[in-house]
Formats: sequence, C-alpha cells, structure tokens
Amino acid sequence: MNRRVTLISLLVIVVLAAGGLGLTFAAGNHPQLGLDLQGGASVVLKPNRKVGTDVLNQSISIIRNRVDALGVAEPDVSRQGSNIVVQLPGVKDQDRALQIVGQTAQLRFRPVISELPPEASANTTTTTRPSSSTSSTGSTSTTAPASTTTTVPTPASVKTTPRDKDDPKQVVVLPEIDNGRVSTRFQLGPSELTGSAVRTARAVPPQAAEGWSVDVTFTGQGGRDFDQIAKRYYQQRVAIVLDGVVKSAPTINSQNFNGHAVITGGQAGFGQREAKDLALVLKFGALPVQLEPQTVQKVSATLGKDSLHAGVVAGIIGLILVLLYMILYYRALGIVVVMGLAVSGALLWTVVSYLGSHSGLALSLAGATGIIVSVGVTVDSYVVYFERLKDEIRSGKTIRSSVDRGFSRAYRTILAADISSLIGAGLLYWLTVGPVRGFAFFLGLSTLLDLVTAYFFTRPMVSILGRNQLFTEARFFGVARGLAAVQGGGSR
Repeated sequence: MNRRVTLISLLVIVVLAAGGLGLTFAAGNHPQLGLDLQGGASVVLKPNRKVGTDVLNQSISIIRNRVDALGVAEPDVSRQGSNIVVQLPGVKDQDRALQIVGQTAQLRFRPVISELPPEASANTTTTTRPSSSTSSTGSTSTTAPASTTTTVPTPASVKTTPRDKDDPKQVVVLPEIDNGRVSTRFQLGPSELTGSAVRTARAVPPQAAEGWSVDVTFTGQGGRDFDQIAKRYYQQRVAIVLDGVVKSAPTINSQNFNGHAVITGGQAGFGQREAKDLALVLKFGALPVQLEPQTVQKVSATLGKDSLHAGVVAGIIGLILVLLYMILYYRALGIVVVMGLAVSGALLWTVVSYLGSHSGLALSLAGATGIIVSVGVTVDSYVVYFERLKDEIRSGKTIRSSVDRGFSRAYRTILAADISSLIGAGLLYWLTVGPVRGFAFFLGLSTLLDLVTAYFFTRPMVSILGRNQLFTEARFFGVARGLAAVQGGGSR
C-alpha cells in the first residue's frame, strides 16, 4: 500500500471520528434513550373490528402526529400484525398521554334540548285518578270511589346514555366533566355535524378575564354546513360532544361564521390543559377506527436508570475482558484493536446522536444489545486479519511485506462475514417491530462501521506500525513475538 495513501486514509478516518465527536459534544447532542432505559409508557392498541392495511396506516399516522405534538422525545409508533404498538419514552404524565394517543375523538355537534342535574335522580311525578270498585249483595249494587297512583318519570330522572349507546341519530343524555367529575348533563338532539367538517384547531390563550379557548377552522363544505346549523339554532345552545362527553355547550351568537368559530369552555372558559388537549385531538382528526388497549406498560424513570446502569456496567466489563485477551494474545497488535474500537465507537456515537436529534432514533436496551453483539463481530474481523498475518509471516515473509497481502486476503473473509450480518439485520428490521427492530438497526449500523474502520483505519495503522522496529521487536509486546512468527525471537 502506498505510504502516502496510507497516511491520508488514516488521517481522514481519525479526523472524521474525532471531529464528529467534538462537534456532537459542542452541539450538546447525545443518543436519545428508549422507553426501557429512561422510563415512560407503552400501549398495544387493537381495532375493535377487522380493518384493512390502509386504515391501520392512517391510524398510525394520526397517532404519530398526536405524540409528536405532545413533545415526547423519540416516540415509536409501529404496526405489529393487526395491532398498533405505541412507545412513549420519557413521557411525564403517562395517563394523559395514553388517553390522548388512543382517543377515537368522535366529534359531533348536537342541539341542546335541556340541561339536567349531574346525576339521575329518583324524582317522579305522581298523578292520582279515580277508579271504581264494585261489589254485589243480592240485587243491590253499590259503588265506592277509589284511586290509583301512576309514576311518570321527570327529565331529571333520565339516566346518562352509555358511551357505547351514543347513537348519532337518537336523542341522548351526555355528561359534561370538570376535573374528573360530572358537573352537569345535557339532553341532546340528533347529531347535526361531525368532526370531519373541522380542518384544524388551536388553543388560544386567555383574553382579558376570559379563560382559554379553541380556535376552529372548518373545511369548505364543513363551514357551509355549520352556517346552516347556526341559522337553525340561532340564539340556542349547541353542544360540542367529543367521544360521548360534552366539551362545551355554547350559545350560537351568529348566523354566519364563514368557516371559522371559537369554542369556549362556558362561563369559566377552558383551562390551558383542557384547551390544548381538545385542540390537539381536533387538529389531527378522528381515528378511522376505535382502538382498544390490550397491554399497557408503565416504566418508572428509576427502573429505566437501573436498566441503563446495568447495561453500561455489563458492556464495559465485557469490553475490558475482550481487550485484555487481545492484548495478551496478540501483544502490540492488541493496541491496534483498542484504537480501532475507539474510532468506530466515536463514529457510532456521532451517527446515533445525530439521528436521535434529527430523525427521532432512540437507543433501547435491545439496541444496546445489538451494539454489544457488533463488538464481537468487530473483534472477529481483527482476529481474521491477525491470523492471516500470522500465516504470511510463518511462510517466511517479513511483517512489512505481509501487512498488505494479509489484509487483502483477510478483507474478503471479513467482507463476506459482515455482509451476512447485514443481510440478517436487514431482514430482522424489515420483518419485525419494536425491540427486535431496534436490535437489528444498531447491529447493522455497527457492522457497517466495522467495515469502514477495518479498511480505513486498521489496515493503514498496522502498515505504519509494521515499519517501526520497536513495535515489531519489543521483548514483551513486539508483534513478531505476539504472532509467534520468529524462531529465536525476531522477525525475518
């Protein structure tokens, strides 16, 4: 190998590794951790009926948009058969996030018939009407007046309509919930409009003494339909119902909204969280199918940190043992292994940090396992090269002349082995989801970096050091001694 080319390739890979790592630290980037390493929540959602691939893909897209708007770092929303798997690493309010993620968000506009108490009462209207009782004694007949009581239910005694009985074509009784408790109930007429009429929505901060509100923009046809409702129910109340719960029941104060309306939370207005949650769900639309949670997992931040600590400790111990073995067996060439792993590690850290900051890549425990497995693949590459180098020297060649010849033959073997790993990782990534997919990605990425490091760092580094007599002839760590290539202790 030409000495100048050797130096250039070595400098390029070292500068890329060191420069990339330096820029990563300067930018404050670092690998984003997955659910099992930093805590969070996950849920498996199953459609309540059989649906096609297009419906599942649409649901995944909507859920992903909702999760992104929640500000969850590095979420993972994927399909697993006919189910949807949602992982939310680092989410603070886990219950709220899981509720928003799977919320079907069937938005309906219903006219208000009457307002009812928070709970159905047993009050009834009692009416008394006369009746006859006849008895017969011989030929004499007498009639005595009597009365019967008939119970007629009042509107307040009507029970709340269950959510699964919320028929848009029927009159229903639905609650308005405040701080987790039913504040009032409304008897509502059939639905006049659905959420498909809404184009987008956003939460608006309080103006003066008013609370938060939600600014709604309708589609073209939706705006025209809403104006028709406004004309029919002008100066009357129309409830905005979301998934069987009345979110607001404002009075229609105009007959023409021109495709734009503001939803308020009644006299007190919405709170910030209520307004943002409502706007979030409305903005990204209703799910095309109702999703039922199958498995819900919540991982505390403490447990995630424990898993991370255990994984790091195990990885460091394993790496130290491997490096000690390589140094003791291959002497000075073991130092090349240490430096090569440092270069590939710097490149891996840079790439993973960049993808985490810009593409949402998260490092999970399975991904860390893939990286650890790839260390074994990388060390195997060094073993293949060093053993080929040993064979060349045993055949009577010098270390200097054996470096390039041994590498060219060894690299074909390394290439074949790494391509096999890449094919396996690619198939796993394509055919699986969740943790297995993370394992496949990081294994493939690390293997690819191994190929780059072996060609641009290991080969030129051994070539340069092979010209140094101290490196080859040292008593305890000389390459010649480590390769057992000399009879009598020196290289030929």
